[in-house]
Formats: sequence, C-alpha cells, structure tokens
Amino acid sequence: MRYEEFTIEGRNAVLEAFRSGKTIDKLFVLDGCHDGPVNTITREARKGDTIINYVSKERLDSMSKTGKHQGVIAYAAAYSYAEVSDILDAAKAKDEPPFIFILDNIEDPHNLGAIIRTANLAGAHGVIIPKRHAVGLTATVARTSAGALNYTPVAKVTNISAAIEELKKEGLWFVCADMGGETMYNLDLKGPIGLVIGNEGDGVSRLVKEKCDFVASIPMKGDIDSLNASVAAGVLAYEIVRQRMM
Repeated sequence: MRYEEFTIEGRNAVLEAFRSGKTIDKLFVLDGCHDGPVNTITREARKGDTIINYVSKERLDSMSKTGKHQGVIAYAAAYSYAEVSDILDAAKAKDEPPFIFILDNIEDPHNLGAIIRTANLAGAHGVIIPKRHAVGLTATVARTSAGALNYTPVAKVTNISAAIEELKKEGLWFVCADMGGETMYNLDLKGPIGLVIGNEGDGVSRLVKEKCDFVASIPMKGDIDSLNASVAAGVLAYEIVRQRMM
C-alpha cells in the first residue's frame, strides 16, 4: 500500500516532519540501524501514536521513490486525528444523543473514505478507527470522503473493544453488522448509539462482537452473500437515521 502524496523520505525530512507537529501514521526504519539520528527519529515517533516498523533494506528500497531514504521512510496522515472526547463534545454541542461509527480494521482507503462520507451525511458525530491493522487518513481516504473529513472528526484508538467499554460508560450502546444477527428492522436503534462495521473480508472480530449489545443483519435476496463494507455501513446507518427521525 502506498500513500505517495504523503510519503516522507530521508532522516532530516522525517525528523522535521515530526518536530513540525505533522501527524505521522507509520514510520519504517532500517532493521538494526540504531545510530544517533535514527534514535532521535524513533524517540520523536514514540511521543505520538506513530507505529514503528523495522524492515529490511530491500523493503525500504522498494518503497522509496527518491532512492535516498537513508534508512527511514514515514507515511504522514492527510488530516489530523481527533480525540474520542471531541466526538462526544460534537454531540453535546448539537444537543443530540451521540451517534458514532466504529470501524473494526477497515483496510481499503476507498471504503474508509466512503464510510466517513456516509457518516457525515447520516448526521453521525464522528468515526473511530484502530491504530493498527487498518488504513489511516491517507490522501486517498481524504479524496474519497468528498470533503467530509473537514466536518466529521475521526479518532484513532489503540483498542476498539476498550473504546467501546469506555463509551458504554457514557451511555452508548452498540450494534454491529453481521449476517448471523437479528434483522435490522426488528431492532430498536434509537438513542445514543455506536454502529460497528467490520473488516472487508472477516467482518467484525469476535472480541469486538462480544462487546456489542445487538447484532444486526441486513436482509439480502440476491445470490451472493455479503455487501461491500461501506455499502453495509450506509444501509445500517440510514435505518438508524429513520428511527431517530420517528
């Protein structure tokens, strides 16, 4: 996966990106390289939420566009991340019960961008994504969101299950999408709610599903067995919208 528009190569450039406050999703470092400048870069990375990957020279060479990576390549986020508290504050500011999308390891940037766009149009107050094993706010996500990233906060958390537990303390309850669940039309989806959408291939992980209060299925009449993740998010989100409007 390449985020060409936001790839930073070379020690000085990467260090300057960290020190300027740019949001860096991932840092790739030559495995075994621990000299002074590289240690300074990794120390800066650990101050934030940056994931550090130690990789081979061959991997760095294949990722590099300039051929002058000097043992370090960083992927910068196209947008800054919000805090979960910012999402709750957005709901309070509108005097609405919170409506939050929680995405369990969405890997396709087009899906993430489309879901953020849907979240905005459905009136959701924000989106939560995991720090690892998922796509971040890349340039492709920003483009696909069609401007929604300017209005819909996206928070990145270490653990989705733990985030759900914390949000339950704020009065939210959670529904996840899964083919084995109760038909969505039979569920009461009003009030403070978190909509959990799973990975494109594996769906919602077992641990996350166990944290959800309800499991909702979308009625399907065709010959294939599942919807694209962003389409499923849209269908369920608008059933929530319908019920909130009643």
